[in-house]
Amino acid sequence: MAEHKAEGDGGGNMEDLPAGQLPAEIESWSTEHVRKWTLELKNIGEECANIMYQQKINGESLLLLDKSDLMGTGIPLGPAKLIIHKRDELVKLKAEMLNYPGVQAGGPCKPYPFNRFHEAYRYRINSCLDIPESGALDLIEPCHEFKAYINTGDTTKEAKIKKFTDEVVRFAGACMNSRTNGTIHFGVGDLPDFSHGQILGFSVEDKESFGKALHDMIEGHFEHKHVAAAKKCIKPPRFVEVLQSDMTSSENYVMEVDIEPTFSVCEENFFHVYNMDSRKSKRSKSKESREDAKKSFYIRDNSSSRDLLRQNTQSKPLEEYTKYNENISKLSQERKEAEEKRLSIARNSVQGSKLCEMITGGSHSLDTSHFERYILVTNKSHPVQLDSLSFLLDMNLTAVLDFDPESSEKGLKKFFEDRNTNVHSPAQYKITEAVEDIASKLKLTRITSWIFCNGDISGEEPSDINSWSTEKGASVRDVVSFLCRGEVLPPKRFLVIFLLLSDVIDSKDPLLEIFNTFRQELRGPHQILCICENDRSFISWKELIEARYGDNISNRCISELSFAEINGTVLSLWSSNRRSSRFLPCGGGSKVMLTKKMEGCLDTLDILCVNQCEGGNDDKLSIQENFYKGGKVSWWNFYFSEEPGSTPFIKRDKFDYIIDTIIPDLCSLTRPCALFNIMHLPGCGGTTLAMHVLWTQKEKFRCVVLKDRAADPDDVAKQVVQLLTYEATEQSTGLPILLMIDDFQERDAVYSLQQSIERACPRKSTGGTNPQVIILCCMQTESWGQHEATVDTVIIRNELSEPEQKLFQNKLGEMKKTYKNVETFYGFMILKENFSPEYIKGVAKNTLKSFNINQKQAQLIAVMVLLNFYCKNPPLSVALCETFLGLPTKPKFGSCKVQDGFGKFSPLVTCCTVQAKVVFNAVRVIHPSMAKHCLEELTTTHSLSKAEIANLLLTTDQFYECLQGKEKLLQDVHAMLVKRYHSPESEETQFSPLIHAIIKETPGFEETVLFNAAKRFEKDAIISQLLARYHYLKKRDFREAKDWARKAKDLDEDSSYIADTSAQVIKHELRNAIVTNQDDPIKPDQLEDYLKMACSAIDAFKETQVIAKKEVALRSQRKKDYTPYNISGRQGEIQVAVMVIEVLEKIPVFSLDKLRRSILSHILSGKIPIQAVASNDRMRHKNASYYHVLQNFEPFLQNIKDNMRRQFDFLDSFFINLKPWFSQNDAREEKTRKELLRSFHKYVDLFCKTDPQELMANKNIPTVYRLRQFLEINKADTHFGILEYLSAKGTDPTPQMIVQQYRILYTTKHVNLRDVVNYIYANVVLACVWPQSQFIAPYVELLQFLNQVLLHQVQHADSLAVHFIATVILWPENNPLFPTKLSEKMGTCLSQLRSTFMNEMQSMEHGKKPVVHFYLGNKQGYGRLVSHGALTKCGSPEQFDNGQIWREERVKRILLRVCGVVQRNCILANTCNPNVKVEVWPRYKSDLKVMEDNRVSFYVGFTMKGPVAFDIK
Repeated sequence: MAEHKAEGDGGGNMEDLPAGQLPAEIESWSTEHVRKWTLELKNIGEECANIMYQQKINGESLLLLDKSDLMGTGIPLGPAKLIIHKRDELVKLKAEMLNYPGVQAGGPCKPYPFNRFHEAYRYRINSCLDIPESGALDLIEPCHEFKAYINTGDTTKEAKIKKFTDEVVRFAGACMNSRTNGTIHFGVGDLPDFSHGQILGFSVEDKESFGKALHDMIEGHFEHKHVAAAKKCIKPPRFVEVLQSDMTSSENYVMEVDIEPTFSVCEENFFHVYNMDSRKSKRSKSKESREDAKKSFYIRDNSSSRDLLRQNTQSKPLEEYTKYNENISKLSQERKEAEEKRLSIARNSVQGSKLCEMITGGSHSLDTSHFERYILVTNKSHPVQLDSLSFLLDMNLTAVLDFDPESSEKGLKKFFEDRNTNVHSPAQYKITEAVEDIASKLKLTRITSWIFCNGDISGEEPSDINSWSTEKGASVRDVVSFLCRGEVLPPKRFLVIFLLLSDVIDSKDPLLEIFNTFRQELRGPHQILCICENDRSFISWKELIEARYGDNISNRCISELSFAEINGTVLSLWSSNRRSSRFLPCGGGSKVMLTKKMEGCLDTLDILCVNQCEGGNDDKLSIQENFYKGGKVSWWNFYFSEEPGSTPFIKRDKFDYIIDTIIPDLCSLTRPCALFNIMHLPGCGGTTLAMHVLWTQKEKFRCVVLKDRAADPDDVAKQVVQLLTYEATEQSTGLPILLMIDDFQERDAVYSLQQSIERACPRKSTGGTNPQVIILCCMQTESWGQHEATVDTVIIRNELSEPEQKLFQNKLGEMKKTYKNVETFYGFMILKENFSPEYIKGVAKNTLKSFNINQKQAQLIAVMVLLNFYCKNPPLSVALCETFLGLPTKPKFGSCKVQDGFGKFSPLVTCCTVQAKVVFNAVRVIHPSMAKHCLEELTTTHSLSKAEIANLLLTTDQFYECLQGKEKLLQDVHAMLVKRYHSPESEETQFSPLIHAIIKETPGFEETVLFNAAKRFEKDAIISQLLARYHYLKKRDFREAKDWARKAKDLDEDSSYIADTSAQVIKHELRNAIVTNQDDPIKPDQLEDYLKMACSAIDAFKETQVIAKKEVALRSQRKKDYTPYNISGRQGEIQVAVMVIEVLEKIPVFSLDKLRRSILSHILSGKIPIQAVASNDRMRHKNASYYHVLQNFEPFLQNIKDNMRRQFDFLDSFFINLKPWFSQNDAREEKTRKELLRSFHKYVDLFCKTDPQELMANKNIPTVYRLRQFLEINKADTHFGILEYLSAKGTDPTPQMIVQQYRILYTTKHVNLRDVVNYIYANVVLACVWPQSQFIAPYVELLQFLNQVLLHQVQHADSLAVHFIATVILWPENNPLFPTKLSEKMGTCLSQLRSTFMNEMQSMEHGKKPVVHFYLGNKQGYGRLVSHGALTKCGSPEQFDNGQIWREERVKRILLRVCGVVQRNCILANTCNPNVKVEVWPRYKSDLKVMEDNRVSFYVGFTMKGPVAFDIK
C-alpha cells in the first residue's frame, strides 16, 4: 500500500491523511495502530508519535482526547492541535461513509481507456475497478492510484483544487521518472474504508478550473527546462460520468489524469518536483530562498509513489537516488523498446466484410437483405456514440429493446426523435388475445416498437442489476417470446442485434438474461449478431456468456471496428436510391422534402414522391422479370419504362379518359372527398392501370396507395389529412391527395373510408370549391352483369382493343432483346394473347404434364390453384412453403427464391407482400385465369377432383403448423367454404361456389369435405351452421341439421344469423313434410304435427328478431361492421304463416267452397272463434278431430293475420324509408322483396277478398269495407306504402285511384286520423307523379287537413307519418294563402319527427341511410315538392353519390337554394318567415367544411330523420 496513498481526502497538502493498513473502526485500533497513524500525519514528527505510544493511547482513548490532554503528555501546542484536528476529520469521514449511497461494493469494471477522452464509457456507482494499484509493469500498461476525494465538503474550492494538483504532480513525477504510463483516479475508494477500487464519484461544478490549475501547477512544481515535457506527459483531467446502480445519472464524476512519459518527450532526463512554486523562487534573487524550496524525486515503488530524496532510517541519504539516476539511460531505452514493440503489433482485421455478410445474411445489400426484419437490443448509450449510430435509423427495425432508463431524455430514443416510433411497455406484449390481434394493435411490422425494458415509461422506476430479474425480467422475457413467434416475424428471416453501448461486466446484467431468452427461443445464437466497440467490451461479454451458458459467440460478434467504421460500413450497404431524400409536390411547381419521421407516421400509406426511384436500382432485370411473369407492378416498372432506350409503359384505352375527363370533372366537385372506380375482372390489369394513373399524376397531386384495406378508416383519414396539410400554408395553394385503394371487398367499406376522410378534412373559413382528396377505388368484380360504366366508373374487361394489342406486340419485341425466356413470362403473355383460353389452357397443360400428387410440389401447387380460383388473392406465406417443401431458408434478394422449390411448377407462382395484421411475404398463382385452367387440367388429365384437393388442404396438418400467415390461410379456406355470391342470374346461391362445384363434379363427396371442414374449424359456429344448412337443404336430414344448428348456437349465442339457422331448419322440415305428403286431404295427426312445427318455427324466428335488435346495437359501436339489420327472422315468420295457410286450405274444414275459405280468413283474423265455426258446421262430427286439433292451436291461429300484417308493415317501412349507402343493386335485397311480394299476394288472396253475398247483406258496411280492402291490397293504408308510389310511372292509374278512394272514405263517418294523414300523403304523391291529375285536392285544402290533424293528440303509431309530412308541407313559402301561424308549428313537428325516428328506426339504420323522399323546389304549392324520382331523370344514380348531380342545370332550375348559418354540426336555415329558423343537418357530417357562424347556401331534402342539406356552399 502506498505510503501517502490515502492522503487524498482531507486538507490542502500532499500528505494530509493516513492510508495504512488500519482497521476500519477507530475503536479497534491498538497503540501501534495509533502510532502508525500519527507518524503518517504531516508536520507531527516521530517524537510525538513515540510519546503517544509510551502513554499507551489506543483507538478508544484517541477518541476521548482533547488538546489539553495531549499537552499534558509533553506534546507541544502546535502538534497537539494538528492531531486533534486530523482525528476529528477522520471521525467525520467515517460518519459520511455510513451515509454514502450504496456503500456496498458492486461487481468489477474496467478502467476508462488510457489516453482517450471521447470514449463512450461510464462507471457505475460502487462497481470496483478490476486493476490493482501498482508500480511499473511493462511501462506501457498504465499503473493506477486511487483517491476517494469525497471528504472535501467543508474545504474551500482552492484547497480542493490544490489537493488535486499536489497529488497529480507527485504521481506524475513518479511515473515520468519510472518511465511508465499511469492513471490517477479521484473519486475511487480503497481499503480500509471502501473496497479496493470502489467507484464513488463526486460532484464537479467547474471542470475547467481543475484543468487550468493543473496547467499552472506544472509550471510551478517542475524545473523550467522540464515544464514543456511535463505538460506533454501529463494529460488534461478527464471526467468520467458515474451512473447509479439502475443506470440513471448520478451527476457525479470520477476525475482521472493520465501520465504518458514517451521516450521522444522524456529522452534521458529525470524530473524533480518542488514543493514551493518554482516560478516564485526564480524571481527571487536570494540563494537561500531557492534552497528553501524542498526538492523531491518520486518513483513508482509497487503501489506507492516514493520520494528518493526523503530521509528516513531505512536508507542512506542520496545513495538510492544516485544509483537511480545512473540507471536512467537504461530505463529510457527500455521505454523506447516497449513503445516500438507496441507499434509493431498491427491488427489485420476482416470484420468489415464479416459485418456486411452477417447483417445482410449474405446478400451484401440491405435493399435485398436475407433478413426481412431486425430486432435491436441495446443498453446505456453515451453522447459521443450517437453520431456514429445513424445506420440504425433506416434499418427495418421491428422492435428496439432499450435497457437505458434515460434513453428518451439523452440516449438512443432521443436520437431517434426524427423517426416515427411507437413507445411500448413490456406488459403490452402479454398474450391476452390472439397474437396477430395484439401485433396489429401494437402496429408491429409497420412502425418500430420501442420497448423500454428498465423504466422510462409511465413513470416506472428503473431497477438495479440485482433486482431487475425479479421486478422486470418476466415481462421482458414475454416480449422476446412474443417477437419470436411465427405469427409475428418470419422464422429465420429476422436478425437480433445486440448493440453493446456500455460494457456488460456483471453476471446479473439484464442483457445476459435477454440474450439467453433469444438463444432459447431461436434455438441457438445463429440469428444473433453482437456488436461491441472494442476488445474490452467484447471479452467481458464473451466470457460472461461462455461462463453462464457454455456458448462461444466469437463468430457472432463484431468487436474490431469502431462505431464510426460500423456506421459507414452499414450505410454503404444501402443503394443510393434508399439513401436519397424524397420530395412531395406543392402548389406552383414547388417541392417540399418528406422527412423520414413524417413518412413513418403515415404507416398505412405508401407515398409516391415526385423523385420516386431516382438513383436507379441494380436489380432492374429481376424486377422487370418478376412483373412480366405475373408479379404485382411496382413503381420501378414505370421508372424503368421512362429510361432512355425503353418503350413507354403500355397505356390502356381508358388511361387518357381517366386523365383527361374523369379527374378534371372530379376536381370541379364541391365534396371534400371525391370518388371514382376502376372495376375489373381479376387479372385484367385494373391495379396496374390505377398505379399508372398515379405515376403520371405524381407532380399534380400528392399520390398515395393504401397499404392495408383492413386498416381503421379513421386512422387512414387522419394520416391522409396529415399528408394533405404537410408543409402547407394558408397562402400557398395546396395540392389535393390522389388516394388509390385496391381490392376492397365491399362498397360499404369504401363509403366508410370516404366519410372518415371527409370528417377529418379541415374546415375552411370559406366554402371550398374543390375536393381535397380524390379516391381512386380499384375493385374486382366477378361478372359484368353486376356493374355498368358510368360517369365515375371505368370498366376494364378481359379483352384488349386493337390499339392495345399492338402496344403489347411492340413491347414483346423490346423484351426479346433483353430476355431469352420471354415465352415463360406468362403474366405478360396472357394479356398479349388477349386472354386467350386456348393459350392459357396450353400453358397449364404443358406445365402440369409431370404432375404427381404424391410429390410435395404437386400437392402445394394443387392447393394453391384451388385457393386462387375460389378466393380473392389468397397467398401462402413463404415460410409455410419452405416448411412444406422442406426447403432451407434462402436469401430473398433478386427474385423470390422460394419459387425454385416448386420445381417445374415455378413459372405458375410469384411472390408478393401481404398487408395483413402482420406484414409478411407470400407466394400466389400468377393469374386467376391460370388457376382456373390449372384446376381444369388437374381434373381432366390427372383425375384429381376439387373434393380431393379440398380434403388434402383440410386434413394436412403441415399447412397449419407454420404460424406466419396461418390466420390468413384459415380465413381464405373458411371463405372458400362458406362465402356465397348472390347473383340475380344465378340460382346456385345456397352454398359457396366451391361446394356447388364439388356437388356438380363429384356428387356426395361434398359431405366428406364439409365434415373435414368441421374438424379443422372445430370451434367455428359458421362452419357448424354450414353443416346444418347442408343437411336441411341438400340431404333433407333434419335431425342431423338440428344437431349442427344447436352446436352452432352453442358456439355463438349472440348471432341472429346463427339463431336464424335453427329456425330455418324447422321451417324447411315443415315445408318438406307438406311437399312430400301425398294424402289429400291432410289427416288430423299430420295437421297437428305441422302446426307444432309451425309454432316452433315461429318461436325460433321471434328469438332471431330479439337477437337481431340487440345485435345491431352492438354493431353500431364497432368500426368496420357495415352489416345491416337482419330481417330474416321477420321474413321467416311470414313464410311460416303462409305455409300454415296453405296447410289449412287443404283440410276439409276450409277446403270445400269459397264460404269456407272466408271462414278461414275470419278465424286467422281473430274475428270468429273456432268453437263457433264448429257449432255451425253441418259436418262437425266428421270433422271433429280436425276441430280438436285447431282448438289446441287457437291462440296461435287467431293471431296469424295480425302478425303477418305487422311484419309486412315493418319490412315495407324498412325498405321504403332506408336504402343502402351507395346507389347499387343488392341481389339479396331484390330477392327478398320478390319473396315478400309473393307472400303478400297470398295474404291478400286470403284476407282481402270476401264473398260477394256477404257484402250485399249490409248496405252500409260494404262500401267502407270495399274501400279499405282496396287500400290494403294496394298497400295504400300506410304512409310508407303510399310513398312507394313516388317511383310509379305516370301511366299507372293507382295513385289517382287511391286519392279517389280516400275522398269517398272521407265522406263517410268511418274516417279516422290515419285516414286523413294518408289522404294528405296520397295527394302529395299524386301531385309529384301526375301533376296534371284533376283529382288532386287544392293545396289550401291540404293545409287545412294538416292543421286539423295537428290540433289532435297524435298517437305514437302515427307520429312518424304525421310529423314527416308536416315538416315537408310546413316549410314557409311566399304565398299569401299559406298560413303563417301554421308554418310556425314546424319547429315542434321537426323535433317530434327526429325523436320518433330515434325510437322507431334508429336500430334499423345501421349500414343504411334514410331515403330522401322529397326535395324543396323553387315553385309554390305542390310544385315546391320535388320527388327523388323526378330528380333522377336529371342524372344517373352515381351522380347523387359523388355530388355531380347538383351541377346539372335542370336541377338548378327545379330546386330552391336555401341560405343559412353554420351552427355547430348543423345549419340554421333561413325561411321567408323570420320567426321560423329550421335546423337542417348535412347529408353527411363531412359535407360541413366551413367554420362556425359562416353563411352558406344549400339544397334541402326531406327524410324520415328530418331535413338534410345537399351541395353546401
